[in-house]
Amino acid sequence: MKQSILTRLTGALLAGVMLFAAPAVLAAEKKKFTIAWTIYAGWMPWEYADKSGIMKKWADKYGIEVDIVQINDYIESINQFTAGQFDAVVCTSMDALSIPAASGVDTTALIVGDYSNGNDGIVSKTAKSVKDLKGSKLHLVELSVSHYLLARALDSVGLRERDVTLVNTSDADIVSAYQTKDVTSVVTWNPLLDEVAALPGSNRIYDSSQVPGHIKDLTVVNTETLKANPKLGKAMVGAWFEMMAIMESDTEEGSKMRAFLGEASGTDLAGYEAQLKGMKMFWQPAEAVAFTKSEQAFSAMDSVRQFSFQHGLLGEGATDADFVGISFPDGKLLGDKGNIKFRFDTSYMEMAAAGKL
Repeated sequence: MKQSILTRLTGALLAGVMLFAAPAVLAAEKKKFTIAWTIYAGWMPWEYADKSGIMKKWADKYGIEVDIVQINDYIESINQFTAGQFDAVVCTSMDALSIPAASGVDTTALIVGDYSNGNDGIVSKTAKSVKDLKGSKLHLVELSVSHYLLARALDSVGLRERDVTLVNTSDADIVSAYQTKDVTSVVTWNPLLDEVAALPGSNRIYDSSQVPGHIKDLTVVNTETLKANPKLGKAMVGAWFEMMAIMESDTEEGSKMRAFLGEASGTDLAGYEAQLKGMKMFWQPAEAVAFTKSEQAFSAMDSVRQFSFQHGLLGEGATDADFVGISFPDGKLLGDKGNIKFRFDTSYMEMAAAGKL
């Protein structure tokens, strides 16, 4: 199975293992930092930042060093960030909430890179609509963003999870399972989604474009580290949006970058560009800021935290969805203001939008 197939799991699959908090220590100013990343279309630019020298250029500007480290195991990368072994990591908003934040590690969403806009979906051989799923079995990675998407789909037609049977299936087995007679419906993400949807007799009956903004892809940083080292935030955001300008351009340089990222993720230029079409990318920092400040982003995160609590992802100590406080720009807040552990901070992206990095 190609590495481009990222297991976008939540930390609850490590029930009991992820429920630790890194030692509470005051972060100090330092010169060397590390970013952990895993393969997925929206996070591949960090590989380009490393290999092209763009990250080094921005790090040199601020007199720091930034190492970009690929980790083959997505959940393990977030666990290592939670344990303080990395200063920054890539993850979905649901996983940022349910792993480091729920474990007591103050976490800041520094870069809101995109949201899934069709890259996650439900495919069925027998159902023509979500309503037709009632009483059926669905194969998916439980407690992942696929599980969340299914919950939203069922809710949209008045169904509940109890109205279907979930069969926990590894992402590595989704395609082969769907090709068997007994498996009729799956929930998955790209490139697996396009692969199963292309099989004869398949119906793509729901996808993430119907819940825009709910599955956000982020680069997050330890909040205390960021406070003590604002140069890190400036260098990372500067490098990111320089790459976005290249990546979206209809130029030879842009095409070469997309081809590089496609090859690095186990596909090619066409395959990578197809995955980009299933995402709402924020090419300009002003776009990312506007979305992060929007009611759409706020209400979507509220939905995510409710799901996370209902499925035990906020830990044994959580008595309700308010357990972990989530802060947004302009003073907006979800949950306990006395326990804010997840923050959407647009200040660095605003600097980039204003040309002040």
